[in-house]
Amino acid sequence: MFIGEYRHSIDDKGRVIIPVKFRPQLGENFIATKGLDGCLFLFPMEEWRDFEVKLASLKLGSKKARAVNRAFFGSASECQLDKQGRIIVPKPLRDYARLTKDICVVGVSERIEIWDAGIWGNYNDPEISYSVLEEDIEDMDI
Repeated sequence: MFIGEYRHSIDDKGRVIIPVKFRPQLGENFIATKGLDGCLFLFPMEEWRDFEVKLASLKLGSKKARAVNRAFFGSASECQLDKQGRIIVPKPLRDYARLTKDICVVGVSERIEIWDAGIWGNYNDPEISYSVLEEDIEDMDI
C-alpha cells in the first residue's frame, strides 16, 4: 500500500524522484498514465493488470466506456526507475498534469499520484476538502 505525501521537484529533462519508501512496491517496470482531477497515476504492473481487467469489462458499445479506455490506455507509458530512483515523465503526461517545478508525490493505496504542487495545494485545501469529505464519508457509511 502506498501512503504519504512527498514534495520534490521535476527537472528540465522531466525527471522526478520517486520516494524511497515507494520504490520496492512500485517495482522496476510500472505504468504511468493520465489520472483524474489533473494528476498522473503510477501503477505497479500487477495493479495495472487489475485496472486493465476492469477497463476491459466496460461495454464497447458505450461511448463513455470507449472514452475512458482511450484516456487511460492512450496516455499510458511503461516507465522504469533509473539508478537514482527517478523516472522520466513523458512530455504529454507532464503537459496534462501541468507539472512545472515543484511537485507532490502522493501515495493513494494501490497507486501513486503525481501532482503539480500548486494544484495539489488547491485541491487538498483542508478548509474545503475535509468539510466536503465529512458529508461524503457519512454518505458512504464509513
